[in-house]
Amino acid sequence: MSLFDSTPPAEPEREDGKRPLAERMRPTRLEDYIGQEHILGPDKPLRRQIERDQLTSIILWGPPGVGKTTLAKLIARLTRCEYIPFSAVLSGIKEIKAVMADAERLRRMGRRTILFIDEIHRFNKAQQDAFLPYVERGDIILIGATTENPSFEVISALLSRSRVYALRGLTVPEIVTLLKRALPEVSLEASDDLLEQIAIYSNGDARQAYNTLEAAAAAAGGAALTEAAVQDAMQRKVLLYDKGGEEHFNLISALHKSVRSSDTDAALYWLTRMLEAGEDRLYIARRLIRMASEDIGLADPRALEQAVAAMQAVHFLGIPEGDLALAQAAIYLCAAPKSDAAYRAMGAVRADVESTIAEPVPMNLRNAVTRQMKEWGYSEGYQHAHKFEDAVVDMECLPPSLAGRQYYFPTDRGMEKRIAERLEELRRLKAKKREE
Repeated sequence: MSLFDSTPPAEPEREDGKRPLAERMRPTRLEDYIGQEHILGPDKPLRRQIERDQLTSIILWGPPGVGKTTLAKLIARLTRCEYIPFSAVLSGIKEIKAVMADAERLRRMGRRTILFIDEIHRFNKAQQDAFLPYVERGDIILIGATTENPSFEVISALLSRSRVYALRGLTVPEIVTLLKRALPEVSLEASDDLLEQIAIYSNGDARQAYNTLEAAAAAAGGAALTEAAVQDAMQRKVLLYDKGGEEHFNLISALHKSVRSSDTDAALYWLTRMLEAGEDRLYIARRLIRMASEDIGLADPRALEQAVAAMQAVHFLGIPEGDLALAQAAIYLCAAPKSDAAYRAMGAVRADVESTIAEPVPMNLRNAVTRQMKEWGYSEGYQHAHKFEDAVVDMECLPPSLAGRQYYFPTDRGMEKRIAERLEELRRLKAKKREE
């Protein structure tokens, strides 16, 4: 038996209903491939390489279920190359050398070989080194797939001979499109709402979405997909939630008002409702950052630090590990002393900016960059604070029509109480200097 019996067939093999749905739904045309428009859209780099048949060794880096294996098979089909799938989990150097010997013979016969290595990061350095001479001589076109950062997991010599393409998790609309295509395969009808729930649950992973649909189809036992079947397949309740509709805004409003009211338990409840419904974690993180500035502000300056740190943790860890960071930040914001003084100050300033003329910047606040500007009076009257006692000056920095205006009125809560005391002290010192 040839080592190349695994070359992808010219036509899809969808007649075998016993194969997993994800396998049956692999596209056989690039036009049917969903997602990764940033590298496969018109005139994008990988698309050009494939269409011009100028493929070099590549590393496909991305989360599970985004189409790395499918893309490798499509490339082999479109470029008419022999295709060998190779598992880093099951193969060692002995198998590598056997396959490379066959690939070298095929090259001499004028035939190209694509060697697809799934989970290439699982190969150790010695195993990865074994590919180098064959890649360098052109005996094989290497396509490696990895969920790990290639910079850390693939040896530099192999990286320098390959081009890395980062694949992204599929969006909810993209997965819904895939699920709609799969409905005839499972002899099922389904509403857009239920398909969207499956797509949200799959978290960008098309394979998981297909598996869930297949399990739900088995649970439905009829011609139409039901909410109960989807719940059985996902092993959780299908929550009422529309990421672009009213319920989306109702829930974030409930979370925000619970934090503002210092109700920790309610905040955690609404947060969990959003998480379980599949809300974008970074959207929640952005809203927590807003709460930290709008409702806490300088009463506890660390609140903003905690919210930003939660956002970074979510971005770094992903789902579900990052969810705990969001919960931690929500608890901190609930417990923090509240102040909207900065928010109100900005509102008052904005009102003045909109209702008064845009006065020129006072001369004392302008930089005299050139000699002529100095002669014209730029910087005249400027008092450099560090040259004065206590670094306090009585210089007015507002435009003349707004001189003496106060916008920020700190509360007596938390750190803001100390800020209020400091501002009052500064006003006394400035008044004293004016009297001198």
